[in-house]
Amino acid sequence: MNYSKLIERKNKNNSRIFPETLYKGACVKIKNSKKTFQVIGINLEKKICWIREWPFTSVPKKSFALDISQITLQLFCSEQFSQ
Repeated sequence: MNYSKLIERKNKNNSRIFPETLYKGACVKIKNSKKTFQVIGINLEKKICWIREWPFTSVPKKSFALDISQITLQLFCSEQFSQ
């Protein structure tokens, strides 16, 4: 199975994700989880986003809403694949 390489995107203070820098398609880490998730929707007014597990398989997992403050690290999911 091929997995996308993950490239860390550093922010200025490296301790908080700013909602304005979050984008649809970004991969993120969240509090209390070692898994990686992908952002599939954002509501900046309510400061929430919808995410799903990354990498996803042919059997997609359910997405869920999450407060943006629960995101601990933003990653870039490159289009390059490795085996």
